[in-house]
Amino acid sequence: MRLLPVVVTVSLTVALAYYVYIPLPDAIQEPWKLMMLDAGFRTTMHLASLKSWLGFDHYITSIRRSSDGFEGMMKGLSSSESGAGGVMPGVKVSDITFAGVPVRVYEPPAGGEGHLRRGLMFFHGGGWALGSAKKGSYDTINQMLSDELNTVVVSVEYRMYPEVHFPVPYLDCLAAAKHFLSPEVQARYAVDPERVAVAGDSAGGNLAAAVAQEISIDDTMSVKFSVQALIYPVLQALDFNTPSYLQNQNIPILYRHLMVRFWLQYLGADLSLQSQLLANNHSSLHLSNITPELRARVDWTVLLPPKHKKNYRPLIVEKGSQGAGKEVPGLLDVRASPLLAGPEVLAKCPRAYILTCEYDVLRDDGLMYARRLQDAGVTVTHEHYVDGFHGCFTFITWPMEFDVGKRALRGYLNWLQNNL
Repeated sequence: MRLLPVVVTVSLTVALAYYVYIPLPDAIQEPWKLMMLDAGFRTTMHLASLKSWLGFDHYITSIRRSSDGFEGMMKGLSSSESGAGGVMPGVKVSDITFAGVPVRVYEPPAGGEGHLRRGLMFFHGGGWALGSAKKGSYDTINQMLSDELNTVVVSVEYRMYPEVHFPVPYLDCLAAAKHFLSPEVQARYAVDPERVAVAGDSAGGNLAAAVAQEISIDDTMSVKFSVQALIYPVLQALDFNTPSYLQNQNIPILYRHLMVRFWLQYLGADLSLQSQLLANNHSSLHLSNITPELRARVDWTVLLPPKHKKNYRPLIVEKGSQGAGKEVPGLLDVRASPLLAGPEVLAKCPRAYILTCEYDVLRDDGLMYARRLQDAGVTVTHEHYVDGFHGCFTFITWPMEFDVGKRALRGYLNWLQNNL
């Protein structure tokens, strides 16, 4: 009988290790920390799906509640560890609305009379369904930016799935951006109209790119964004078989199937179409509305450098599901897929900073956009982290801090310091 507790303990330990362990590339540093983080995220997803199946709650709502609890616990641990909450004491934080859209405004310590400050509008990531402008690393990063760069930062709390889907999040961000860029608001916050940026990570990078495009071609706007900073942005939904989607399909924390699910949710499509999109059946050659010109704008065989194409081959479907393409509204809308914008639009876009990570399904979206912007005559700074993975930019606080995340954040801040 004495062996029973030992057997049970060993069995549970092996089961836990089996659940947590996933093979990771050697280049990823601190692999076990990433495995633990991913295991926690997967567990949250599984429990949320179970609750949804049992009829208790929508699974996204459950994930949000779990995330809020986790962030509260981590904030308490971080405060105990550091002795402080990480708040920049000189930064004024206000929760207000811009054109009816909730925003959090960060104002740096007041400077001398007549000194204008930089301005930056930020859109958070989270698959257009998760995350918040007011919580976690986003709050910390924007306070740091405001303090270090003497910048008025506006972080937008746009509406998300399941409450809404495309184009509502985009329209919220666009409305807030136009309000921020108005001469009256620029004057109120003492922002230099020649030094205003738009930025975002992941789904927020998608929104930042789309808003930057729209503002750049809007002749009614007297003030426009000076630069755009896109952190591993998601930019297209036509090809889910790019080299980065295939190479990194099982690398945490953004799996290939999960990114497809986020797209279906955002575009208000049936989630049962996931397998069709994974097989590129939604963008087959027999769909006449996807013209050769549009296909060329996401042609990674031309747009990617050889070192990222490697030995992958494009998945071109001759005749896929006729319904798949038609049942995904907004699939070809440039407001949802900024990589589909024409060269005449890209040529008017502001200077760009694009951050990509080697072990990220979205790597090639960012690489292709950098190339297309450069081909259109836009100055682009591209920073690629060979040991980076999706989400690392926000993993900068104890206990889930990663060295690559801190380097990525510092690179972003340094570029804005020198270019905004």
